[in-house]
Amino acid sequence: MIDTQKQIGRRWHDMGGDAAGPVPDDAHDFAIWEKRVDALMVLCSSKGHFTVDGLRRVLEDMPVESFDEMSYYERWVMSINQNLIEAGVYTTAELAKKMADVSVRGETYGESAGA
Repeated sequence: MIDTQKQIGRRWHDMGGDAAGPVPDDAHDFAIWEKRVDALMVLCSSKGHFTVDGLRRVLEDMPVESFDEMSYYERWVMSINQNLIEAGVYTTAELAKKMADVSVRGETYGESAGA
């Protein structure tokens, strides 16, 4: 079987022109963490840490498995993080330390309120 994606030079995430079925139009409220990711993207890009093109580059470079397994905003978090590291805003060591500090607080907001 011939791989038409390779023939036309498209990568796995490029679905332009392909039949994708109906787009769901039912409204839903975003989770607080999703709203925060959106705000983080706006703030960081407005401070010049990255551009929309930088975000897209990281998303397009993701392995197909990661792209399929992560939610929309999980992919955004990964892309924002990678761009901030590349911009020198923080290092992977600084991120690891902060993540360790945060994990001690508890898994939920309620648990962390006592910390």
